[in-house]
Amino acid sequence: MSQGGAQRRMDYGRLGDVELAGLFASRDRGAIRHVTTANNQRLFRTAWAILKDRAEAEEAVQSAYLHAFAAIASFEGRSSLSTWLTRIVVNDALGRRRAIRRRRYQLETEGVAVLDAYRETLMQGSQPALPDAAAARTQLRLLLERGIAELPASFRAVFVLRDVEGLSVEETAEALDVPAATVKTRLLRARRKLQELLAPEVHGALSGAFPFAGVDCERLTDRVLTALAST
Repeated sequence: MSQGGAQRRMDYGRLGDVELAGLFASRDRGAIRHVTTANNQRLFRTAWAILKDRAEAEEAVQSAYLHAFAAIASFEGRSSLSTWLTRIVVNDALGRRRAIRRRRYQLETEGVAVLDAYRETLMQGSQPALPDAAAARTQLRLLLERGIAELPASFRAVFVLRDVEGLSVEETAEALDVPAATVKTRLLRARRKLQELLAPEVHGALSGAFPFAGVDCERLTDRVLTALAST
């Protein structure tokens, strides 16, 4: 059996995180594709929660994967591979946010106006025409995303990881490197701020918030594979 045939037949979903990390480190393309496809959406949502910019969030995710590849030997399975990757993307996104603020400060001190208005509807992307019910759901999701975008950064990150991504208090605390009690407090305050938007029917829209699947997910995975092949 050829190596390619063995890869095609390998069920990566049945492997443990340490085994996957080992295959990731050995540049197994099937393992890399499995890991990135399984984590792209969570990492993108996490990066966006910090950066509030789609392009910057995608760059942060790609950079995080490259940093993860460089540090994969340090992964010992003490936390899940997903949580480990989330922590890396948090650090990368925070670094990018600091750099953005430094650039903005330099521009402002030179008297150049800095405009923060979005160039397109937040996170909307291109979508085909939808039936009335689906269109209403889309508008509801966009309204919710705008509300989340207005939360303070520390509240926003906790809200996205807990209520959108569904991480536990402990996983969120580990990913953000804060105490569990802080996660609980920030989540409570975030929910209060969003109370007017979070009617019962809105909660069902959370699973579709910040879509990053299909073509977007595949494109990012291909970018990561290309970048890793050049290292």
